[in-house]
Amino acid sequence: MHPTGNSIQNSKLKISVTCHPITPLPHHPLPKTMSKKTIHALVDELPTRNITVFTLKSLDTFLPGTWDNPVGFEHTIRTVTREKDDALIQQIGERAIQLFNDRSQGYQRALWLYQTIDSTGSALGTAALVNKVGEKVPLLGFLNRITPKPEKAQAIDLSLKLVTEVAAFCAINGIPGDSLKDFVRALGDYGGESLIRMAALVAFDGIVPLGPTFLKTVQASIEKLTPKELEDNKAFKNIQEAIPGRSTRENLEFIEKSFDSTKGWMEKFVASKGLTRQKITTNLQGFIDFSDDKADYLGAFLDMSTNYYEHTGIQTLAHRLIERAVAEI
Repeated sequence: MHPTGNSIQNSKLKISVTCHPITPLPHHPLPKTMSKKTIHALVDELPTRNITVFTLKSLDTFLPGTWDNPVGFEHTIRTVTREKDDALIQQIGERAIQLFNDRSQGYQRALWLYQTIDSTGSALGTAALVNKVGEKVPLLGFLNRITPKPEKAQAIDLSLKLVTEVAAFCAINGIPGDSLKDFVRALGDYGGESLIRMAALVAFDGIVPLGPTFLKTVQASIEKLTPKELEDNKAFKNIQEAIPGRSTRENLEFIEKSFDSTKGWMEKFVASKGLTRQKITTNLQGFIDFSDDKADYLGAFLDMSTNYYEHTGIQTLAHRLIERAVAEI
């Protein structure tokens, strides 16, 4: 195959590079389901107003000023670098695109992870509603299409999203996928889109569906989990190849280690930010219409109608690529 030219047209700049087709390496295979979109197209196409964005913005009460939903490749470069020189921004953009397309790097694998873990939820066909800015989405109208997950299933999903975060972090940083110590150290310095993603995991996959004792619930569920039960989980099947271990039992052991390594951070985060189910749901009622006695359906609704891992994951990738491009230039 011949190289193809990719370009991005923004308000001021046209950033273009020659991109070679991605060829999987024997030691680092790329999944067949990987997105074929370029990083600049992914960042440019991120929504600015939908259920995912509103949901993440509801966390601003607990993390004021942490996340402003950076959208647009050129805008992201200017925001990350604070650079005003168009020629330098052009260079940075081109280098970031080259890095993303480099088959020896882990950026595309990280993207696949972010997208895959979100794709396991079945999105509601409510595009017309979620894009009506300023109008509440009536959750009660969807109750006949929503079934809250059992505790064990919810616990597995949270733990798999956590493992996805570990695997994506390792892929982005070019380190072995079982580098839990490196991840935990970095977690303490998380900010911006990465921190809001972890906050969403704690709030919307932990506290809302499982309550204030979600950490104990998840731990108890994982400890009792059998390899067979794990194999029956759709999300696990989708990302199993990215979880360290030569068997399902070893995969399960790594999932347990990942949770054990990060539960202390999650516990401190909840306490320091004053996260409670009541506060979280009150913020969500600003744009989702539901009654208090149906709050147990809220977790299922958010799981089905948001893709916060993919959304913020794309932003994390853009941020890291730009930072590395600047350092290399």
